[in-house]
Amino acid sequence: MTKPETNAPQSPTDQARAVGEAAISQATRVRDAVSQAARSAVDALEDGRAATAGRLEETASAVRERSESLPGGPRVRQVAQTAADGLTTTADYVRTHNLKGVVDDVEAVVKNNPGPALLVAAAFGFLLGRAVARD
Repeated sequence: MTKPETNAPQSPTDQARAVGEAAISQATRVRDAVSQAARSAVDALEDGRAATAGRLEETASAVRERSESLPGGPRVRQVAQTAADGLTTTADYVRTHNLKGVVDDVEAVVKNNPGPALLVAAAFGFLLGRAVARD
């Protein structure tokens, strides 16, 4: 007579629990990877914070200047102006927040919004994979 495997789930409840635990484990690994990627990005940002803020301001200025000549009417110009305002706000944030503040903010966003954070991480991974595959 053969014995049933001792490490295989026996009931549907056990199977569901095992699937749930595997999903939680995978989500935790992804969250940790996103946090590590955020930390790495912040380290790079800290190294060139002033330069990054300056480039963001330059980009915002260029978007504002060119928004008047964009085709598509007032709605497109308004979207361009909103994007430029966002770039300016980001430049101010980069300029005024140190490494610790940025890391804390990113981690809080990831913890409070795990679903969207996973989607962003997946999209980033996809784009990174595509960029690496082309080279």
